[in-house]
Amino acid sequence: MDAIYTTLGIPFGYVLRFIFEAVDNYGLALILFTLFARLLMIPTSIYQTKGTVKTQRLQPKIRRINAKYKGDQKKIQEETQALYQREGHNPMNMGCLPLAIQFIIIFGLIGVIYHPLKWALAIDDTTINSLTEIAKGLAEYNAKTGKQTIELFVINHINEIRPIALSKGISSGVIDSIANFNFTFLGIPLGEIPSIKEPGILWVIPILSGLTSLATSLFSMLQQRKNNPEMAKNPTMGCMTFGMPLFSLYFTFQFPAGIGIYWIVSAIVRMVQQVFINKHLSKISVDDMIEKNKEKAQKKK
Repeated sequence: MDAIYTTLGIPFGYVLRFIFEAVDNYGLALILFTLFARLLMIPTSIYQTKGTVKTQRLQPKIRRINAKYKGDQKKIQEETQALYQREGHNPMNMGCLPLAIQFIIIFGLIGVIYHPLKWALAIDDTTINSLTEIAKGLAEYNAKTGKQTIELFVINHINEIRPIALSKGISSGVIDSIANFNFTFLGIPLGEIPSIKEPGILWVIPILSGLTSLATSLFSMLQQRKNNPEMAKNPTMGCMTFGMPLFSLYFTFQFPAGIGIYWIVSAIVRMVQQVFINKHLSKISVDDMIEKNKEKAQKKK
């Protein structure tokens, strides 16, 4: 996983560094980065919403297929698949792409959060390696610190590292830039991981993450009930509505608070995006979208 975080962190690292240098506030930079990431995902969000609307439009035809071939599951699957091909629609593609992009961004951001010396302060790799080697010799260092969080350890113990670093020829300017680096947001240390066993200010992140995810899920459920009452009765809808907030709560207890900031802001922006997308799509004829897909499917044949 370290290799994945590091590789995906390269492009996102440059973006976050650019934003950080512009605003000089790491927490604000994370929020602006989230807005940037969500803007990149607008096309996939529109695609996903259109796919949902098309699926809803085809539900009466699917119900007729189920009634006509009741008891013959193989025939139902064949006829349903044929219907999707005629209509130029693939419901399996609706949720996969946005989810895949979301996790690519998260993994890349994890790689950036774990390496603030490289991506925020633009310190060269040779100096970072020297600082981490010094850090490993401190009494406070232990094996649990690990490769991922070693740069966070350097930031938190820069005063103990300073005299040794200076003696090894590392410039005082680099040491001062680390010492003055504010790796917090509204008093929350962005590099620390919330602990279930230790209540404190870090618990704000998982709680807000769970609440914002719940609000987004409830909004989606209400939209589903409005647009397709029959599908909304599906028990899996309830599982998703309350399952995702629980996953968000768990997820933000596993990674540094900076990841939680991204997760919270992303949920809020996603809900606002969905309001505008739904408003836009409500003006578009669903039948027109179906007809266009039919034409595309016929051209492929």
